[in-house]
Amino acid sequence: MKLTLKIWRQPNAASTGAMHTYELDGVSPDMSFLEMLDVLNEDLNAKGEEPIAFDSDCREGICGMCGLMINGQAHGPEVTTTCQLHMRSFEDGDEIVIEPWRADAFPVLKDLCVDRGAFDRIIQQGGYISVNTGSAPEAHSIQVPKDAADRAFDVATCIGCGACVAACPNGSASLFMGAKITHLGELPQGQAERDSRVVNMVGQHDHEGFGGCTNIGECTAACPKEIPLDVISQLNRDLRTALRHGH
Repeated sequence: MKLTLKIWRQPNAASTGAMHTYELDGVSPDMSFLEMLDVLNEDLNAKGEEPIAFDSDCREGICGMCGLMINGQAHGPEVTTTCQLHMRSFEDGDEIVIEPWRADAFPVLKDLCVDRGAFDRIIQQGGYISVNTGSAPEAHSIQVPKDAADRAFDVATCIGCGACVAACPNGSASLFMGAKITHLGELPQGQAERDSRVVNMVGQHDHEGFGGCTNIGECTAACPKEIPLDVISQLNRDLRTALRHGH
């Protein structure tokens, strides 16, 4: 395959970026998207040019590091992570536009790399849970209804990649935050700090500059782990309850 790649280049956070065009030939349909970028960087290195900076780690769709806007879609045309997207999703001769996540709360560090430390700070505001530590408890010592356990497991699949924020016209992180709130809210171990957790996390979300949710739904459509939209309803319910309790 021969491709035309239009890629955002930005030397550092303080610089003004711009789109640069590259021609790449010999791309195998079996390559992953990141392997294709690796090949492009090898060509740039051979020419003595600065390689393109992009984030990646596990390349197995688990860590959430690899998010890119591809032709205006978070993670590209498939419901998967960028590292699990393969070039067979494109055609020979295609023009592909590659950009970093676009959100005020995710400032660009260099080229396609953004700072997602805001997510870490929201998680930190969630605090801890009040459970005894030490040896593992007996499996049946704390009973959890199967429906609640299944839902907690389902929303715990969120990998914090930020696609929900990048896809949202408001730059909201409500889907990410809703997944974290719902995960612990479904379990007995998460009840002691339930009110303070949601108030603190929402406060940090707003402090970081994320926008508000207006139920557009682009977040869940872009989510590679298919986190359902109703976790935002759970987030809002928990927040209202916590405020009624005086938090």
